[in-house]
Amino acid sequence: MKTKPARMAAALAALASVTAIGYVALGRPQLALADTAVGGASATPASASAAGKPASTPAGQARGGTPLVRLAAAQRRDVPIELEANGTVVPLNTVDIRPRVTRQLTQVHVKEGQFVAAGALLFTLDDRSERAALERAQAQLLRDHATLADLERQFRRSQELSAQHFISASATDSLQTQVESQRALVQADQAALRSAQVDLSYTSIRAPSAGRVGAVNVFVGSLVQANAALASVTQINPIGVSFTVPESGLAGLLNGQKTGAAAVTAQLADATLKGKLSFIDSAVDPVAGTIRVKAQFDNGNTRLWPGQYVHARITLETMHGAIVVPLAAIVTRPDGALVFAVNADQLAQPRKVRVLHAFGNLAAVSGLEGGEQIIIEGKQNLKPGARVRVSKDKDSLVADAGGSVQ
Repeated sequence: MKTKPARMAAALAALASVTAIGYVALGRPQLALADTAVGGASATPASASAAGKPASTPAGQARGGTPLVRLAAAQRRDVPIELEANGTVVPLNTVDIRPRVTRQLTQVHVKEGQFVAAGALLFTLDDRSERAALERAQAQLLRDHATLADLERQFRRSQELSAQHFISASATDSLQTQVESQRALVQADQAALRSAQVDLSYTSIRAPSAGRVGAVNVFVGSLVQANAALASVTQINPIGVSFTVPESGLAGLLNGQKTGAAAVTAQLADATLKGKLSFIDSAVDPVAGTIRVKAQFDNGNTRLWPGQYVHARITLETMHGAIVVPLAAIVTRPDGALVFAVNADQLAQPRKVRVLHAFGNLAAVSGLEGGEQIIIEGKQNLKPGARVRVSKDKDSLVADAGGSVQ
């Protein structure tokens, strides 16, 4: 059995062992981590320096912080102000041919697809009853004319006898009344004759206007009903194109129509046709914000066909000698638009401009004289008077400038 001093010595030895273990487990690793962090911070610059790599520069800048830019020249050119839209070819006139009476069809005088003049005979219906009615009206008119002539002779004779007091005045008055009544009857006969002539004309169906005959829906011998469609005649020349444009172009359209300056072209797959503005609708579509417009084209060569899809372009006016720059060169700020022009010392100078008309990737502007070298790429965060470094990539320059400034 151990004594009290021996037990105390054993306890002190155990406490020393625990303290040593804590020192190894907690103290030394923390020191090692600290040494690693310090060493890592000091080793990184050394390794980069040993590799011989320079520190990277911000994108878009040359060595020393000079911005790298691309230029395009501000040039003068005539700029047409145009509206473009997709349109549909529409005939100026199309008529369904329908008979007014129910009759048997006796003749078809046209073929499907044939071009006919106004008034050309298209169909003939059985007209025997109408001709008989016409002859009856003619005979009635002749009979009443003869009766009128006889009454007029009697009236003249009675006037002579009445003047000699051989007959009474009342007899003369009675004859005068008969003459006037017969004259009215003759007028009625003349009206009946005209009516019979109109009825007969309904059996000869003619083209109301010049155009192309569509599908013929009947055959000789068929009993055609009144108001049944026999065919159609569509005017092909001249012809129209209908399309819609934004309401923002209404003022230019009205002015162009008034002055006659508005020119319209229809783009086909293999040709461009010229026409003229013929119609502007009376109201703007409030839902779509567009207005319907029509143009008229000469179509003697039948290049345009009803229902055909075309791309229409209206030239409202032309800006002669306008200064044109790429849209990419324009910087929009709260106080207005500007571009950066590069002078001979390669310093960027801001120039205030006003956009007059944008088209494609170009814009006509005021505020420039033409010939200035304008920055189109690399103008981000550019300060007035900053020195720039001009790119020598000519191919990219043309592409960035749009390639259409001439």
